[in-house]
Amino acid sequence: MMRIPDKHYFKIGEVAELAGVEPYVIRYWESEFRSLRPQKSRSNQRLFRRKDVERILEIRRLLYEEGYKIEGARRRLESSGGAAGRAEEQGAERDEAALDGGAAHDDAGEDDTVGPRGSSTKAGARRATKSQKLETPPSISALRSAVAEARATVLAIEKILDDDERL
Repeated sequence: MMRIPDKHYFKIGEVAELAGVEPYVIRYWESEFRSLRPQKSRSNQRLFRRKDVERILEIRRLLYEEGYKIEGARRRLESSGGAAGRAEEQGAERDEAALDGGAAHDDAGEDDTVGPRGSSTKAGARRATKSQKLETPPSISALRSAVAEARATVLAIEKILDDDERL
């Protein structure tokens, strides 16, 4: 695995170089993977944290080396992914519930993994195209949590910028 430099924040060009992809690919992945949400600087540049870079390298590995499609990579990250994976999983569950008209369904005991090249162990009847997916709003507590995290990140960035100005 490529060694990630010991920095707090990375610009999109640096991340693209580390991952061996073009910056537009990373911007596209941001739209596909909910856990990939870089902060923005005052000048509106993307600032990726180390965990973002690690996530991008994992996404690249799944897509380019293991042959997963986007949906399969998303599900793989969900199944292995800690808090970020749980956030993506909750978003996917909201999307699926919206498609089912909000009706609850019991998936207990069913294997719903998507492997390389998008193969699924369940019938694809429940799968929807992107244009069919409906976005449901996040909960208030999720929004409050996101705002608190954003505030902390902004404060950390401002501290770094202030420290750089003093030098």
